[in-house]
Amino acid sequence: MLTKYSPGVIICLRKLTICLGFVFLFFSASAQEFFFKRNRQKQSITFKCIKNLIVIPVYVDGKGPFDFVLDTGVGPMIITDPSIIDSLNFNLLRKIKVSGLGIETVEAYVSQSLDVKVGGATIEHIPTAILKEDLFNLSGHLGIKIYGLLGYSFFNSFIVDVRYSENRLIIYDHDAKIKYRGKKIPIEIENQKPYVLANVELPDGESINARFLMDTGASHALSMEMLRGTEFPLPEKKIKANLGMSLSGQIKGYVGRVARLNLGGYNFSSVVAGFPDFKTIADKIDLSKRNGNLGADLLRKFNIQFNYEEGFIYVKPNSFSKIPFEHDMVGMVIYLDQKEYKRLIIGEIDENSPAEKAGLCPDDEIIGVNFKSVDTYTLNDLSELFKSKADRSIIFEIYRDKQVYFKVVRLEKRI
Repeated sequence: MLTKYSPGVIICLRKLTICLGFVFLFFSASAQEFFFKRNRQKQSITFKCIKNLIVIPVYVDGKGPFDFVLDTGVGPMIITDPSIIDSLNFNLLRKIKVSGLGIETVEAYVSQSLDVKVGGATIEHIPTAILKEDLFNLSGHLGIKIYGLLGYSFFNSFIVDVRYSENRLIIYDHDAKIKYRGKKIPIEIENQKPYVLANVELPDGESINARFLMDTGASHALSMEMLRGTEFPLPEKKIKANLGMSLSGQIKGYVGRVARLNLGGYNFSSVVAGFPDFKTIADKIDLSKRNGNLGADLLRKFNIQFNYEEGFIYVKPNSFSKIPFEHDMVGMVIYLDQKEYKRLIIGEIDENSPAEKAGLCPDDEIIGVNFKSVDTYTLNDLSELFKSKADRSIIFEIYRDKQVYFKVVRLEKRI
């Protein structure tokens, strides 16, 4: 099954509706933690930042390294490719059913038998949800093989200093001496996930304090889901959008801009935001405790120190803080074929978008961009190119029905 995501919008809206959210209930109440050996108190770890997501090397049962997304939006660790576990016997694992609109019921398994290592830190018997197939197609979206997601167990074990400007993590033991930098902001940890308050401006000019899930595993800047028990008001200028795929099917909605957002005294203007269909997501999750989701396109504008144990973060603006928020100006989904990662395929195309006007079609294979082989680009490169500058022309070389075509797309600032 190929799962497609809109580039630069919401890779991880999957977590709004994914039924794996209740998996932590299957695990014991006692929290397992990572620990350093030999009295070590801190370590620096280099990460890859791909489409705003943090990708780190992880060892599982002594094998690896495997690339995992470091994701504050998940509780138990999730393995999306069970082939990395030699001794896995599904018959001995607790099985759960995961279902939703638009797909058949699928199986997932829960385990507490795996040992995991990140840098010099180890955890034994980590709570884990194991999928028999990569339902998220993270590999196809990011352009490298992704084996899973690591969240609460890691962040709860350390003070985690995420330096987006350096592509580096520094993890500290809770007993280590730490120099905090920037502004201190309280957070709440609920169901193994961090929540923060931020002030946002509504389309009518009113300002409200809103509660957001902090989600390093979401590539978007902002998702506005609920206000006062109903849908969040839409901005006047907006476009219909497929905001992604989840286990519950497509997430439809709109993309627009929030005029102003203030986090910890730091102001951001004209923030690109997704507005998912309220009825669709309200049927799947409890929106009474949050207004939306704060993703990595905004979080990466800070270097952030997370302290789950004491319930706060420190944020300090970095070199990305002044870069304006931009949305995809092409209007199409692209992904790498899940079985053959060298083929770049066009998925859905937005109605009346530059891609549609240029004559691109779903299932076209992109073999060249601006007269260069597509192999010279990463998906991250193309994502940045697609939102680089209005009125820029991009020449696509595509393969369709055993013929090669050239299509010129003129980038358009649609919101």
